Amino acid sequence: MSESKKIQMRDMFNTIAGNYDQLNKLITFGMDKKWRNNVLDIVKKHQPKNILDIATGTGDMVIRYANEIKAQRIVGVDISEGMLKVAEEKIESLPNGNLIELKVSEAEALPYEDAAFDVVSITYGIRNFEDLMQGLKETRRVLNKNGICVILETSVPTKFPFKQGYHLYTKRVMPIWGKILSKDKTAYNYLSSSALEFPYGEKMKAILVQAGFKSVQILPQANGISTIYVAHK
Repeated sequence: MSESKKIQMRDMFNTIAGNYDQLNKLITFGMDKKWRNNVLDIVKKHQPKNILDIATGTGDMVIRYANEIKAQRIVGVDISEGMLKVAEEKIESLPNGNLIELKVSEAEALPYEDAAFDVVSITYGIRNFEDLMQGLKETRRVLNKNGICVILETSVPTKFPFKQGYHLYTKRVMPIWGKILSKDKTAYNYLSSSALEFPYGEKMKAILVQAGFKSVQILPQANGISTIYVAHK
């Protein structure tokens, strides 16, 4: 690659920002809404006062937090100015939108003090990190001693026929949706291929432990199409 992954990701998401929400709904048949709500439920039980959402994209999670959690501070960061612009437009109409702070930032160098947050969430963004280990170490750094990191990411089902169906859908159908609906014809080829290649399950748990997290829970969603990880500092 002639450009760093960070620059490639920023440019790609800037290009597809306008119809990213629509594409996500089509690709997941709307199931991503339920999985994000499952993340919300986990975060809510922790009763956080300060929440950071990394790779916040168009702001789905920070909006959920503002609507459902009595937090003092809700922050969303992303490397894509285009995605954050869409998030800002969505937040403008919210009665409690003033609770949300959006900032351009990469996961590997978060502009926050140590132990600044009770919860850090990352939904469908961790596989786009340029340096996964450094991003996770930064995530752990900004968590307080009782903090948790909640990650929602794609994974590959292991049981028949879900595994075979997932491979067919991810390799064949997802890129077609991307070509039809996205200005960037390579974007969803990347998103579909990275969904198959990114570590999941026990491999992802091992990476989280290596980054310093403890008591990592693995919570498969819809037979393993996606997985939620809850990691304690």
